[in-house]
Amino acid sequence: MTRLRTLIKPAVPFAIALGIWFAPIPAGLTAPAWHLFAVFVAAIASVLIGAFPILTDAMIAVGVVVLTGTITPAQAFSGFANTSVLLVVIAFIVAQAVVKSGLGRRISLFMVSRFGGSSLGLAYSIALTDAAIAPAFPSNTARGGVLFPIVLSVSKGAGSNPDDPEGRRLGGYLMFCTMASLALSSALWLTATSANPIGVQIAQKLGVEIGFGNWLLAASVPALVAIGILPLLVAKLFPPRVGATPEAPRAARAELARAGPLSRDEWITAVVFAVMVAGWVLADRLKLNVTSVAFMGFGVLLVTGVLTIEDIAEQGDTLATFLWLAVLFALSGQLNELGFMSYAGERLATRLGGLSWPAMYVTLVSLYVGIHYMFVSQSSQVLALLGVFLDVGIRSGVPAPLMAYSLLFASSYFSAITPQGGSQNIIFAASGYLTQRELYQLGFFTTLAFLAVFLVIGTPWVLFVTR
Repeated sequence: MTRLRTLIKPAVPFAIALGIWFAPIPAGLTAPAWHLFAVFVAAIASVLIGAFPILTDAMIAVGVVVLTGTITPAQAFSGFANTSVLLVVIAFIVAQAVVKSGLGRRISLFMVSRFGGSSLGLAYSIALTDAAIAPAFPSNTARGGVLFPIVLSVSKGAGSNPDDPEGRRLGGYLMFCTMASLALSSALWLTATSANPIGVQIAQKLGVEIGFGNWLLAASVPALVAIGILPLLVAKLFPPRVGATPEAPRAARAELARAGPLSRDEWITAVVFAVMVAGWVLADRLKLNVTSVAFMGFGVLLVTGVLTIEDIAEQGDTLATFLWLAVLFALSGQLNELGFMSYAGERLATRLGGLSWPAMYVTLVSLYVGIHYMFVSQSSQVLALLGVFLDVGIRSGVPAPLMAYSLLFASSYFSAITPQGGSQNIIFAASGYLTQRELYQLGFFTTLAFLAVFLVIGTPWVLFVTR
């Protein structure tokens, strides 16, 4: 039986691809859009059932769509020049400097000394730190670049390593909590991610005016409730196996005292990192490119010898991440460009006619969240579908502000649903602490919980503050 499953599992994604590919093309879609959809669905299905690693799926998918003429090589490989993809990779490499220099260990000891009484304390400190700094960061990917080296250092400082089947659990717990908190902090603040202003402009065209203050007011209750339950929920789904650690804060303070003053490499890393963070925060105001800021910081670390070519050569996972993220990012973008996403959204939404407005509202928001399985970019889904779903909801009698806010908030919190659901996720997914299957399972249940919070608690709150 085991041997049979081993043989059948790799065949499933190919069967899915062929079945969809040769099925009749729906009216309103072109053959390239339908065929690209077939390959993309098969690749995601393969990851979900564990048929092949995600890198293998991505390489096969891009080879098929180019060799069959479904899309051009330039379209298929456009993700390798995408600034968000490059920012993820550079942030991942730069994070290693924080660990190598010893600065990460020092920061982790400080965090443990203050919050290390339990794994829950660490998770809450990271989530609340993220929520506090989010309004100053127009990029949740950049925030991920700030938080990742801290989480990595705290995990390793506590003896949690990716290659330890049992010991990795604390690191996996903290990595996913941080990844999911980025999704919630992006829903809390209008300025926390670039997708939010895009969505606000779309809502404005449909008659819903949203500013920084009323966004925060509408988001505050459901987002803060979701942040409050996140560490507890993940602890149930993926127990860190580390409970109370009353001796940890005292031991960490003693270690900090023994560590002495910052070393040369720690000072350089701290300054470079601070300048990078400042550049990311002020990027819009100073008209800076956040990826270029990351590259400059990376260059300084190389020039000063804090990072070396040998350090980069050891980061094999980084190259693998770059390859599969760039490919899936490009393929998802082409699905949007070829009109498949808007086609699917219109068909799903318009077939719901006849429902009462509360039922229509719940169904539309739930579908909007679920469809994110097909996207590797928040902004691309907002551009493709938010206007369609908002328009259908308003025409069905859903109060316009409620429909707009609910879809806008969902455009942030749904990014935790898959490891590729937002570019900020990739740094944490590539850490090695969690398997792809675990990431998908945790993503599904936490996103379901977020959806429930925003529907059950957020709906009456938004109706109250927008009446």
